[in-house]
Amino acid sequence: MLRFCLLGSGSSGNALWAATPDYAILIDNGLSFRQVKLRAAAAGESLDALRAVFITHEHGDHVNGVGTLARSLNLPVYMTAGTLENLPRTVGKLPRVEVFEAGEVIEAGGMRVASFSVAHDAADPVSYTVEAGGVKLGIAADLGHASSVVRTKLRGSNALIVESNHCPEMLRHGKYPPAIQQRIRGWHGHMSNQDACSLLAKLAHAQLDIVVLVHISESNNCPDLAYAMARQAVRHVSTEIHLATQDAPTPMFNLGRIPA
Repeated sequence: MLRFCLLGSGSSGNALWAATPDYAILIDNGLSFRQVKLRAAAAGESLDALRAVFITHEHGDHVNGVGTLARSLNLPVYMTAGTLENLPRTVGKLPRVEVFEAGEVIEAGGMRVASFSVAHDAADPVSYTVEAGGVKLGIAADLGHASSVVRTKLRGSNALIVESNHCPEMLRHGKYPPAIQQRIRGWHGHMSNQDACSLLAKLAHAQLDIVVLVHISESNNCPDLAYAMARQAVRHVSTEIHLATQDAPTPMFNLGRIPA
């Protein structure tokens, strides 16, 4: 059995909790130690179960809270060499760093955490799939487009976390200056609602139980629109669609058989 929730998703801080019955990891942590503790508790989890942190890339909304968390709990932090070399100085000294290359698989407490390269404006960004107990969670966030590698790695997932960052029309007519707009919509930026739906349509299958849409822009998107488009993209299967927010955790989602 594998359970997961988004403790937060957005430009102010991202953190994903994933756990088996006896072992928990975080993927990224842009939240303060206090917020991680409060939000984990709200989701029914304790930081006592946390054993490792995996980083996707060095942007502050993904790493601002990693240093304090790792030092407080003496946690190993896994990341690529490029990410390590470009961490903000504010992260501080980490107690234990485990460097890997994109494409490597790390075994962690009964979980199989597989990394793969993504297109984003960072030094050496990766995303992950997490497998345990015969189920698979796939993550496609903070990337400008879903390459064939991304699609291949995510295929067969029972749950997907997918970026649905912006509506192109809202972005075009919004308050962001042209340079920022170009960064967001670029090949190494963030996926639009349409990009998310294209990916979901390719990956939808009968055993895809849950999709969580993440990194939804407060300025350049509408949650109802993102939801409706995703719902249409997976209309042929009975997949639940959920939205992650910046200020509160999602529900705890369970994949696979729950032990008696």
